[in-house]
Amino acid sequence: MYERQLIFNNIDLFASNSKSKFYEKIFDSIDLSNFPKYHPSKFGPTGYSLHALFRSFIVMKTEKLAKITELLSFLDTNPYIAYLCGFEPFKPLPSYSVFQRFIKNLDNNILKNIMKSQVLKLVELEFVDNSFVSCDATPVFANTKQNNPKSFVSNKFNKDNYLKSDLDCKLGVYTASNSHNEKKYEFYWGYKNIVLTDAICGLPIAEITTTADVSEASMVIDFLKETNEWFSLKETYFIADKAYDTKDIHNFIRYDLQGHAFIPLNPRNTKERKMFNGTNVICEAGLSMHKDGKQYFDSYIKQKFCCPFRTKKDDSLCPCKHPKYFNGKKNRGCTSYITLGTDYRSSINRESIFFKKTYALRTESERYNSRWKNLNLEKPTARNINSITNLNTLGHITLLSLALAAIIDNQKDKIRSLAKFKKIS
Repeated sequence: MYERQLIFNNIDLFASNSKSKFYEKIFDSIDLSNFPKYHPSKFGPTGYSLHALFRSFIVMKTEKLAKITELLSFLDTNPYIAYLCGFEPFKPLPSYSVFQRFIKNLDNNILKNIMKSQVLKLVELEFVDNSFVSCDATPVFANTKQNNPKSFVSNKFNKDNYLKSDLDCKLGVYTASNSHNEKKYEFYWGYKNIVLTDAICGLPIAEITTTADVSEASMVIDFLKETNEWFSLKETYFIADKAYDTKDIHNFIRYDLQGHAFIPLNPRNTKERKMFNGTNVICEAGLSMHKDGKQYFDSYIKQKFCCPFRTKKDDSLCPCKHPKYFNGKKNRGCTSYITLGTDYRSSINRESIFFKKTYALRTESERYNSRWKNLNLEKPTARNINSITNLNTLGHITLLSLALAAIIDNQKDKIRSLAKFKKIS
């Protein structure tokens, strides 16, 4: 009788509010048919529902909670939401260690398959396609004192350091700007999340988590190949920043995917030469150098320039009295070379209006990364790569679930606003 009275007194179990309606819509947009509900076990109990634990982490991300202890406190004070997750009412919630083991030991491929099903559903609804895709990476800072700017640890950014707090994290670097003349950069310990985004609707297509020391350019081709197996990237317009400016990436986009790359040039320590009429190199003395033949290679041409007085015998002709002008050789003076590319990467006109307008769509990746980091994912409290990887994927699933729920609820203008959709639910 006492327990029955408790049920009647708990109005949260009967009177639904906007928050409970919101989670009903979010959970309905997630297909868990291929996700086993319990751990397989021949003997003994099967444990807590894996579906319930999964949904509880969706709650954790939508409520922007950073710690499992905060999640437990939230579910304890919101029993109806805990019931919607799949936990049995009037029974204690799983302990902290259950949630910790779940997020650490869960196979990330299961989460990837859930995310794939959501993306393909959005493709059917004609909200996501491959016309314009943007790729970008965002840093994920490890939970270690070396990342604290107020820490006085000596050599805290020495890559040979052994970090006891997180054995999986690596040393990486990120810049504050994509401008080639911007020299501001910072080191950090942690990971990075690389996301392929639809540059029109601003929703994720695929993602991958790596340690911070891995270069995006070194693994993006394999990443695109894996994505192309289930989401066609044929004839796509691929947009990325200068970190992806390599010949291999350009050639893969053009010849393997039959698409076009919109990637600015990365100077990579190349010298900026003064040119006369855009054709001839200007030497240190301010003179226009003469062209002196070409060398032809497989993917580039090497243009040689020589001193305009190279055959002269008058020692006073060089205005700056350059030492090379007095080399004692028959052909005197300076020489200079310019490499002229003949491959696809060099043929792109990056000053055209078409290139600039298309590249401007890359800002959609920045906006999506901002929404993703706002789920408290930039500085997680977990301290191993498995947990970090699963939390990152859960963040993308959360934002995709928001988009699907908003579309189903006929609130298409709220597909990118978690706060607004939660408010109107």
